[in-house]
Amino acid sequence: MKLVVVSAGLSVPSSTRLLGDRLAAAAAGPTSAEVRVIELRDLAVAIAHNFTSGFPERALADAFDAVAAADGLVVVTPVFSASYSGLFKSFFDTLSVHDEEALAGKPVLIAATGGTARHSLVLDHALRPLFAHLKAVVVPTGVYAASEDWGAEGLDGRITRAAGELAALMGVPSPARPTGGDAAGEETAGGLTVVPFEEQLAALRPTG
Repeated sequence: MKLVVVSAGLSVPSSTRLLGDRLAAAAAGPTSAEVRVIELRDLAVAIAHNFTSGFPERALADAFDAVAAADGLVVVTPVFSASYSGLFKSFFDTLSVHDEEALAGKPVLIAATGGTARHSLVLDHALRPLFAHLKAVVVPTGVYAASEDWGAEGLDGRITRAAGELAALMGVPSPARPTGGDAAGEETAGGLTVVPFEEQLAALRPTG
C-alpha cells in the first residue's frame, strides 16, 4: 500500500509539510503502508523547464510516477491570494499533461495552511474543484490549519476524521478509522458515532 504526500511548502521548517506528515501518519496508522513525501520546492525549476520543453526531467518524472502509482494522496498547499499556490497548481498541470489519467479514481485528501482562518474556504472553492476536474475521489473532510490552530483544540480531530476517510477509501486499517458498531445498531466513522436516521426520527416523535 502506497501513500504519497505532495507538499507545496516553501520554508524550512514548513507548517505545510508538518500538516502533510501528520495526515499521512494518521492515515497509515500502525500498518506497513509505504509513505513518500514529494516536496515541490525541490522540483520548482524542473516544473518550469517542463512547461517550456514539454518533457519532465528525471526527478520530476519520478514524482509523476510516484503519484500515479500511489493508492492514495495527501495534497497540501499554503494559501496565496485566497487560493492554492502557483507551484502547487503548476505541478498538477504538468502532471495532467504527462498523464491525464494519473489521478482518475484515486483517493485524495486535500489540505491547506494559512495565516488566518478567513482563507479556510480555499478547500471547497479551489482545491476540491481542481481535483474533481482531475477525476480524483476527494475525501469528504478537508483540513485547513491557520496559524492559531497549531496546538489548539480542534485540529487533531479534523486530522483524525479526514485521515480515517482516506484510509477507508484506500482499504487501510487505521486507528483513525474505527469499525463496527454497538448493539443498538450504531456505527462509528472517523471517530464519530453515527446513529441511523430512523432512530433519530423516532426520538423526535411525541410519546404518550
